[in-house]
Amino acid sequence: MFPVIENQVLLAVGLAAIVTYSLRLGGLLLATHFPRAGRFRQGMDALPGALLFSLVIPAIVTEGLWGVLATILTAVVVLRSRNTLAAMLVGMLVIYFARQFEL
Repeated sequence: MFPVIENQVLLAVGLAAIVTYSLRLGGLLLATHFPRAGRFRQGMDALPGALLFSLVIPAIVTEGLWGVLATILTAVVVLRSRNTLAAMLVGMLVIYFARQFEL
């Protein structure tokens, strides 16, 4: 009735969960020791944006001119409307139509 799950699979999932939550807990415990001002804090504050760009820039470059256009339109929509969902939809629609019509 129920599929048999091998012990190795359960062990791998369990270890992955332990490692994941250990990293999260370690980050929370270490955060109290980080400086609240200075260059380190500035770097930590810039980290989320830097990570986002490192994930998004390769996709923009891969799409070429249409990727750049989608990025610009997304930025314009989010800056004018403050609606992130609408901005993302605009960017995705530009890429969708560019791929559909092979522009």
